Amino acid sequence: MTLGPRRTQRQLAGDAGEEAALAHLQGHGLVLVERNFHCRGGELDLIMRDGATLVFVEVRRRAGRAFGGAAASIGSAKQARLWNAAQTYLQRYRMPPPCRFDVVAIEGAALDWLKNAIQA
Repeated sequence: MTLGPRRTQRQLAGDAGEEAALAHLQGHGLVLVERNFHCRGGELDLIMRDGATLVFVEVRRRAGRAFGGAAASIGSAKQARLWNAAQTYLQRYRMPPPCRFDVVAIEGAALDWLKNAIQA
């Protein structure tokens, strides 16, 4: 019986961060649409609905604020990949809904939800 590839500690920590982000957002009334959307141009961690708005969520986890912290780790190249993935995702809509990009930054035990953190 094959169990598949083993997950590294870093991947497991990332999974735990994504779970914490999802629970936090759902606790604030957002509804999960899709998780870990992959396409040639990039990946979207969470796609949520906040009322009529479609929210693309990037989850970043860091042990602490060294080197600028979790939110600061989203550079212009990463933002471009998020934008490309969102454009690919939105192709399934004839009339795309209003959208925004949020970031959930987790540093140690602190979780910060940054709404509309990435401007397209």
